[in-house]
Order: sequence, then C-alpha cells, then structure tokens
Amino acid sequence: MDSSNVTTTDSIKKNSLDMTNGSIFKSILLFSIPLILGNLLQQLYNTADSLIVGNFVGKQALAAVGSSGMLIYLISCFFLGAASGAGIILSQLYGAKDYKRLDLCLKSTLAIGIIIGLITSIIGVISAKPLLVLINTSSDVLSNATIYLRLYFVGIIFNVIYNMAAGILNAFGDSKRSLLYLGIASVVNIILDFYFVAFLKLGIAGAAIATDISQFISSTLAIIYLARTHLPYHVDIRQARLYKDMSIKIIMVSLPTAIQNAVIALSNVLIQAGVNAYGTNATAGFAAYMKVDGFNILPILSISLAATTFIGQNIGAKKMDRVYKGIWIVLSIGLVYTAIISVIMLGFSREIIGLFSRDQEVINYGILSIKALAPFYMCLSICHSLAGSIRGTGNTLAPMVIMLLSLCLYRILWIIIIAPKIGSIWGVLLTYPTSFIVCAILMIGLTIYVFSHIKKDDN
Repeated sequence: MDSSNVTTTDSIKKNSLDMTNGSIFKSILLFSIPLILGNLLQQLYNTADSLIVGNFVGKQALAAVGSSGMLIYLISCFFLGAASGAGIILSQLYGAKDYKRLDLCLKSTLAIGIIIGLITSIIGVISAKPLLVLINTSSDVLSNATIYLRLYFVGIIFNVIYNMAAGILNAFGDSKRSLLYLGIASVVNIILDFYFVAFLKLGIAGAAIATDISQFISSTLAIIYLARTHLPYHVDIRQARLYKDMSIKIIMVSLPTAIQNAVIALSNVLIQAGVNAYGTNATAGFAAYMKVDGFNILPILSISLAATTFIGQNIGAKKMDRVYKGIWIVLSIGLVYTAIISVIMLGFSREIIGLFSRDQEVINYGILSIKALAPFYMCLSICHSLAGSIRGTGNTLAPMVIMLLSLCLYRILWIIIIAPKIGSIWGVLLTYPTSFIVCAILMIGLTIYVFSHIKKDDN
C-alpha cells in the first residue's frame, strides 16, 4: 500500500478497533455489539419475508420460504466462512502492521468474492427446482419455493460482496460501519416487503425481490465506503484482482471454514427434508422456528468472529497473555447471551410462533421445535466461541474437523439410524441438541490441546 493510503495512527484508531491494547472485555464487547446488532438486523429482514408472507399469503407460502431457507442458509454459511478466512489473514497483517501485503490481501479478497458470487448465481438459478425436489418439498409448496429461490439466487452476488466487504471492515474492528449499512438495508427490505407483498400482491416473488434490492443497497454502501476511505482498508472494487500467492493463501485459510459451514448447513438441509416428510404444517412450523432461531445462532457466530479477530490481532502482536484471557471473556459473553435468549424463547414460545401463522397445527410444530432446541443453546455457544478462538491462531483445519464430525456426520447418522426408530418428528428435532453437546465436548478438548501447545512454543 502506498503512503497516500496510510493515515496517522490517531486516525486509524478512531475508525478501527485495535484489540492489542487496553481492556480485553471492552475491546471484545465494542467489536461484538455492532456485529451482533448487524446480524440481528440481517435476520430481521430475513424474518420479515416469513412474517409478511405467512400473514398476507398463507401457510403454503410460509412453508415455501422455509423450504428455500435451508438451501439459502447453506450458501450463506459458505460465504461467511470465506469472509471469515480472509478476515483472519487481514487481522494478522493489521496486527503486524504489514500494510504492503495487506493491500494485496484486500484486492484479492474482493476479487474472490465477485467470482464466487457470479458462479453461485448461475448455478443456483439453474439448480433451484432440482434441489427443492431433492429435499422432499411438498408438491403444493414446490412452485412457490422455486420462484423464491431462483429470484434470491439472481441477487446472491450482492450478498457475497457485502459479506466480503463486511469481513474486511470486521478484520480491522470496524463493525459499526457494516452495522449502519445493514440497518439501512433492513429498513428498506421491510418497507419493500409490505409494498410488494401486501400492496402490489406479488406474493412470494415480491418478498424475494425485496431481499435482492436490500442486499444490493448494503453491498453498494460498503463498497463505496471502502473505495473512499483513506484508512489501511482502503480498496476500490475496480482494483480487485487475484494476486496469485495471496489468493492461494486466502483460499487455503478460508476453504476449511467455508467447507465446514457449508457441510454443516448441508446436514441441516437433510434435517429439513426429514421435517418436510411430515407435511406442510410441519414445514411451516419449523420454518417459523428457524427464522426465530437466527436470533440465537447469528449472535453466536458474531461472538465467534469477535474471538477470531481478537486472537488474530493479538497473536500478530505476540501478546499471548491477552489471548488466553480473551478466550474466557468470549466464552462468558456467549453463555450469558444464550442463557437469556433460551429463557425468552421457552417462556413465550406460543406468542413467538403465533407471529408467523394463526394456524394451530403450524404453531404446535413451531413450539415443538423450540422445546427441542432452546435448552441447549449454551452448548452451541461453547462450540462456536472456542472454534472462533482457534481459528484466530490461523488453524482453521482442526475446528473444521470437529464441526464436521459433530454437526454434520453425527447428524447424518442420527437421521439415518436413530430418527426412524423414534418414529415421530421428535426423532428429527433431537438431532440438533445432541449434536450441540457432542460438539461442545470435542471443542473444549481441542482448545486445551491447541493453546497449551502455543504456550509451549511461545516459551
């Protein structure tokens, strides 16, 4: 990066978050809160689709959004993993003040995002219907679900670019900026949902178009800011290009996390197929729950990203005492949050699911989902918080293996072997909490091993 793009230290500190100095709790909290709020806003405008469609179109449309939702989640998880991997390298280069290689990383990150977005959009539009058929989507839901999924894939490139841009900002601790853009997009999405679905009567297509437009807005705002800033993360999308060595490094670090997220999401798709087998009411009820579940899982992933960024910066700065203390603080924040959200969801389950549908059968299936999963959110928080901490060391392979074993292979075996023996939807739903417990236990063991060896190496 040339000197014209590097500002004074005071300016950098004002617009980004240096996690290598000062209060550890404050650093993690200042980074996490905007990120959590941003993800909650993102979930809010995803939930708005289901809320408005469920109330203004009907339970078949709600089920259609739900069937599409798991496939969308699969793709989104891959993008988040890719952005997280790039963020690891960026945060370490920033912690080491290596601005020349940082510039190459920024340009390569955007280029990779654009390429992934274009490829995914084309493949998604073509394969939408076959994928929905593959997961047992009901015939009365299939047509609407195909429309929604294809329209969503048309605009998927905006989602990818936003996630990559947000990953760049988050690597420097500037999570407030991405929150602002996401907030604007969320408001636009909700307004457009009402306009397209309730006023113009465009049905499920209107909800998908509203989502595409809102994602275009958030990605455009983020890209414009990155091009205009004079801080170390300045990068113009027109300068995006693949620098061979840096691109290979980004891909090598990103791929394990991206594959891990995608494969875990694939296991969720299989669970969705199991739920779909119980009919439209079960699909709609589970869909309503999954939208609410996002208010739990996305903040957990935000805390995990905070751990990755904090650990990455402090390892880059060779401040190991802060690394070890940071792990405990991240764990504490995650456990407190999930305990609170679990109590709220269990205490108001009927009212929460009732926001999406007035159909009693749909509500009952949604309540069953909450009862099966909500008590075990704390285990999932332990799993992701520790995985994020380990990734901050640059070791993305080991947590990937643990995640694949516990949240993918275990779930697939459960669905194939255990669920049929139980013989009810409970057999499908219990896949989640049991996998949370297995993941937490394995990740605790891995964390002890990884950081005890880092400590020995440091000494």
